[in-house]
Amino acid sequence: MNINFEYHEVAASPRLEAFLAEKLNKLENKYDSIVGADVYFKKENSSNPEKGKICSVRLSMPGATIFAETSTASFEASVAKVITELRSQLQKRKEKLKAH
Repeated sequence: MNINFEYHEVAASPRLEAFLAEKLNKLENKYDSIVGADVYFKKENSSNPEKGKICSVRLSMPGATIFAETSTASFEASVAKVITELRSQLQKRKEKLKAH
């Protein structure tokens, strides 16, 4: 799987890239139709201290693309939430394809 990382107003982090790549590879092992991923890390000025660090992931696969985005107090928490959202979307798509 090809993973592209982009950072907006955030310093690049090899540790964060490795953490997310590991999670995405686990998803790819379970859902083999994933071709690539575009990952965006953004920092947002927010009055709420529990938000502001955004992680967005767009998965490329045959058919419609799958996208998830979350904003939490840390990038690690955002990554965990995004992976959970992607997993549920992939599961729904897999069930939908099995029905046909």
